[in-house]
Amino acid sequence: MELHKEPSLNFGFSDHLSYVFEKMMKRPSYKYLLLLLGLPLHLIIFFFYQSKRKSDTYFTIHKIINESLQTAGLKEKLLSDFKEQYVRKHAFFQEKVDEQQMNREVDRLTEERYSKILAEKINDEYERQGLTKLNYISYFQRLLKNPLFLIVSFIPGVLMYILLLLFSNFFIKFIFERLIMSVFVIAGVSVLVFTILYLSPFDPAANLLGESATKEQIASFNHTYGLDLPYLMQLWNAVKGIFTFDLGASFTGNEDVAASIANKFPITLTIAIFSLLMAIVIAIPVGIISATRQNTFLDYSFMFIALIGLSIPNFWQGLIFILNFSIKLQWLPATYNPQNMLSIIMPVIVLGTGLTASVARMTRSSMLEIINEDYIITAKAKGLNERQVLWKHAIGNAMIPIITVIGLLFGDMLGGAAVTEKVFNISGIGSYIVDKQFIPDIPAIMGGVIYIAITISLVNVLIDILYAFFDPRIRSKMKQL
Repeated sequence: MELHKEPSLNFGFSDHLSYVFEKMMKRPSYKYLLLLLGLPLHLIIFFFYQSKRKSDTYFTIHKIINESLQTAGLKEKLLSDFKEQYVRKHAFFQEKVDEQQMNREVDRLTEERYSKILAEKINDEYERQGLTKLNYISYFQRLLKNPLFLIVSFIPGVLMYILLLLFSNFFIKFIFERLIMSVFVIAGVSVLVFTILYLSPFDPAANLLGESATKEQIASFNHTYGLDLPYLMQLWNAVKGIFTFDLGASFTGNEDVAASIANKFPITLTIAIFSLLMAIVIAIPVGIISATRQNTFLDYSFMFIALIGLSIPNFWQGLIFILNFSIKLQWLPATYNPQNMLSIIMPVIVLGTGLTASVARMTRSSMLEIINEDYIITAKAKGLNERQVLWKHAIGNAMIPIITVIGLLFGDMLGGAAVTEKVFNISGIGSYIVDKQFIPDIPAIMGGVIYIAITISLVNVLIDILYAFFDPRIRSKMKQL
């Protein structure tokens, strides 16, 4: 049995490309993608393969063994045996034998058994002679090892070769797979959100036109925005609009949804990113200090403050900040102003407080689990000081659950930014979705929710990359896939 190993560094480019091709063809999804992208080239090569196949030893061996089995009367013997078994079975159960049905069943069993015996004998003969059966994949793989073939076939197979080059790097392959998965997730979210809005009891036409609207006006509104189309047609238009960045017009004010989101989303994302940076800068050191000073006054103080941060509602914290820092002390603006960078400080702190508290507690918990492991105790026993043990062994291994929590809570921040935006009068994507949901303004809500989902999906891809950066076991597993 031949074992496939990772190609060594002294492999040529064509040899490595052939190896990647073989590896990808073993996975059905990649196999069909390679065949599709290289279809012009594969059609040409398949023609040559067919002519080559006719001169392959397989057909000669197949013919010889097939003739020998037929001469020995194997098929007739199998036919007789299966017929005898069929008759005996029906006689045992006292059932009447249907000749036509018996012949069909016996012929099927005979062909299956004969084909299996023929294939086994051909394989035995191949093993005895040390031959390899020719198939299209092995034939094409053999051609890929020839540098001249790569040059000649580059133009018709350029898309396939680009994919092979991308997948020859395990890290790029990992990112590509995660992005493809994100596309399916976004499509699923699109279908789910649209279906919920479609089944909503709210009537956009009645809500916008008012109680005095006539049936003709409501029908005209529904026709204008395609609300009178069947469910599947509306769903297709919505999903197509998301992936083509053409979200159409909002039900209110006939505003362009894509342009509105492009204006409102950056401020929400900016506040969320600054809140995340605040959490990372403050929470991780606090969590590490609490874990290394377990059950001390410092530990209790930090965790008590973190518990308060988790317990404070965003809207209440925002109002307290406005009352103290804007009205009483007049240090910071009470509402957001794009021209004044100081106006972003309070929204960032309010939105990031819960994230900072959660990350601090998770960092402490993860560090406590790690520093009590046997390898940490061994490192200390070898004479390494506490700082060396923490930086070289503990922090890196403790980061995986911390990164996971940060990724999950970042998604919560984007989705839950509406409260903070309302308090500080920020015209962001969160408040935009809240304002539109009671109509419901389907294009606006779909656009806002989906593009938040896209951002969260990209953040999850980044988190997966960070997993590989911090954990060598994940990098090793990525290379094996």
